[in-house]
Amino acid sequence: MAYGTTIIPLPSIIINPQLMFYKIILSLLLAITCTMPAMAQDGWKYETEKEGIKVYSRNVPGSKIKALKVECVVKSGAAQLVALLLDVRAAERWVSHTKSCSLIRKVSDAELYYYSEVSLPWPLENRDFVAHVKVSQDAASRVVTVNAPAIPGVIAAKKGIVRVSESKGLWLITPLGNGTVKVTYTLQVDPGGIIPAWAVNSLSAQGPLESFQNMRRELPKYKNTSLPFISE
Repeated sequence: MAYGTTIIPLPSIIINPQLMFYKIILSLLLAITCTMPAMAQDGWKYETEKEGIKVYSRNVPGSKIKALKVECVVKSGAAQLVALLLDVRAAERWVSHTKSCSLIRKVSDAELYYYSEVSLPWPLENRDFVAHVKVSQDAASRVVTVNAPAIPGVIAAKKGIVRVSESKGLWLITPLGNGTVKVTYTLQVDPGGIIPAWAVNSLSAQGPLESFQNMRRELPKYKNTSLPFISE
């Protein structure tokens, strides 16, 4: 992302794919997560809501790309939702425009590395990333944290594909009882490439809504799942 680049108006045939790009990339990067202390501050601005899925944004010092927060309650156990997030190939079904998603290395039941490629419309180049996923749970509150920063160096960059190397986010899964959990997701990402920041911010709410709706449809497939590192 060239934050200081002067934006020159382009024909609509170019602008429209750029707008679609950010909707796609922000949907995809629901699968990329890591801790982000800066987003623990106040200042979230309500953007939109659909089917109980609320989306907020906030400015981030030193960046033209706004941070994003998504909140909703889903009918699921904590282990059920974590199982979906750890099912690498499932991202091809529920995270928008995922062309491929494959396991690189499983460190343990609660930690793995995976590679994913995002399919983008012409004339844009596809994006890809490597994520390092780690799951932990607080013994007292039973709140589950899923971190997965995009990391460099694991797989060489591929010709014709832009590597996403900067992503910060966090999943918090809070058990509410009665078979439900509250999901709070925060994200800030630089998708790379020379595309204006206003396009990211203008479309940032739509991608998460679509992916969270897809997530709800996928969750029944993991019903009654138990994981040795998650207490319900």
